[in-house]
Amino acid sequence: MASEDITQENSFNITLGNRSKLMEHIVKLAMVLSALVAVAVTIGIVLSLMFEALEFFKKIPFSEFLFSIEWSPQTALRTDQVAAEGKFGVIPLFTGTLLISAIAMCVATPLGLASAVFLAEYASKRTRDWVKPMLEILAGIPTVVYGFFAALTVAPFIRMTGNNMGLEVSSESALAAGLVMGIMIIPLISSLSDDVINAVPQAMRDASLGMGATHSETVKKVILPATLPGIAGSLLLAASRAIGETMIVVMAAGLAANLTANPLEAVTTITAQIVALLTGDQEFDSAKTLSAFALGLMLFIVTLVLNYISLRIVKKYREQYD
Repeated sequence: MASEDITQENSFNITLGNRSKLMEHIVKLAMVLSALVAVAVTIGIVLSLMFEALEFFKKIPFSEFLFSIEWSPQTALRTDQVAAEGKFGVIPLFTGTLLISAIAMCVATPLGLASAVFLAEYASKRTRDWVKPMLEILAGIPTVVYGFFAALTVAPFIRMTGNNMGLEVSSESALAAGLVMGIMIIPLISSLSDDVINAVPQAMRDASLGMGATHSETVKKVILPATLPGIAGSLLLAASRAIGETMIVVMAAGLAANLTANPLEAVTTITAQIVALLTGDQEFDSAKTLSAFALGLMLFIVTLVLNYISLRIVKKYREQYD
């Protein structure tokens, strides 16, 4: 009887082992398929952009697209009409994108870093428990709501203030879009920087305090220099998020392709023009529609480079402190 019980127990263990291995293989296969789906979707996006962008460059020279300073893609229906040939210079769109993103980063960087330092180094646990979730609520607000706020509140306030100071301010301006976009990306910088600051070994803080440094001196001369690579990575990720924003720009900055560095004037961005070009009935054999794919490919390359640089910086930081 004892030998039979041992035999049955061994058979049961073998069955459980086989089932465990089978489930392990199934889970592994599911994860591999998930990864392959993500890779396939990425490749599909890139190929769809490249094929249509190549069709556009067959109609419009690449040099004109990259170096021309005029953007006017409204082509005529007949060749004898005025302005039968559109202008497809990307420089005004690129400068508008950089201008709004620069304003957003000027707003979000000090506020995001200051909030991260406060939450990580100065706030009590009780304060952190209610301040951090409230700060991250900003990340969950739809961008169209930010657009309403920019168009109905921020832009009129900037125009009224500018007029009172004797300045000529457009009803839609890069400043209004940049300010609201900066508010939107504050949680991204704050959250990533907070994680980076908390990853600094406590021994570094203790060593600084043991040498007679104050808490503020420790933060300024030990913590922030140690977290600089990680903070730089978070700033680059936030910059790529700002470059890809659409709704705030459409509602607050306008669609005028002005080549200007004046934040009080209306400008447009690459993403806003993509939305405008692909809205309504389209003819996918026209340069006007195909230009949206060329813009999308350019935006994809820019954000890919920024994300790659930021990930490399963060990886270098983690290798140093993990």
